[in-house]
Amino acid sequence: MIIKGIIFDVNGTLSEIRTNEWHDDVYRVISNLLSYQGILLDPSVVKFFYFQGMKEQRSARVDRYPEFNTVEIFREIIAQHSTDFTRSLPREKLKQLPTLLAEAHRAASRFVLHRYFGVEETIRHLHQNYHLAIITDAQTAYAFPELHAVGLSDYFDPIIVSGNFGYRKPDERLFASALADMKMNASEVLYVGNDMYRDVYGAQRAGIKTVFFRSNQGTQEKDGVKPDYIIYNFSELLNAVRFFENQQGQP
Repeated sequence: MIIKGIIFDVNGTLSEIRTNEWHDDVYRVISNLLSYQGILLDPSVVKFFYFQGMKEQRSARVDRYPEFNTVEIFREIIAQHSTDFTRSLPREKLKQLPTLLAEAHRAASRFVLHRYFGVEETIRHLHQNYHLAIITDAQTAYAFPELHAVGLSDYFDPIIVSGNFGYRKPDERLFASALADMKMNASEVLYVGNDMYRDVYGAQRAGIKTVFFRSNQGTQEKDGVKPDYIIYNFSELLNAVRFFENQQGQP
């Protein structure tokens, strides 16, 4: 097998992240931030509008695996509850406000973010010889900053973020988009992920060979799904790549 590119998942594969979007303190922070924009909403009301917006966005889509857009949720909250004070804010501030609220929401809900052991060294080594890309179920408002925060933002192109598409993994269109941007065929690429359903099942439906990283996050088993290779620490990925390269004459 001739490998030209490797596509990675992020959360649970390259980095461990833990969030709690249901915690009431998250919406206390957002409520307080909104008050500085002239919008007075109780934290419980903000929480309701957030999850209601998410539900409505997903229900409005016909995709099997619908995704939401958190910036659009906050844009709608602002539009529905703006006051004269809000409308008097500088135009540029109003333009950026939905993204700022999305970032603040993520920041308030996050309590763990760090690379897994061996990730930076392994990625740096692979980057010398392979085209590296990302497909992540996330939102642009925080996907790129979090990748930068763990020191990995310079290694990947493209970075496919589900929030920009309206659907999430295992939708094979995300994998097709990555392959098109990389200008590669599925037979030339490996996919590395930590979720047996969203990552392994999704990539295999697109015809891509898979490496399953059995980390401490993600769905560990899925009926009828078997990865092509399993690693238990990230540094073992180098062995996995050599394994596929040695499969001469196999697709």
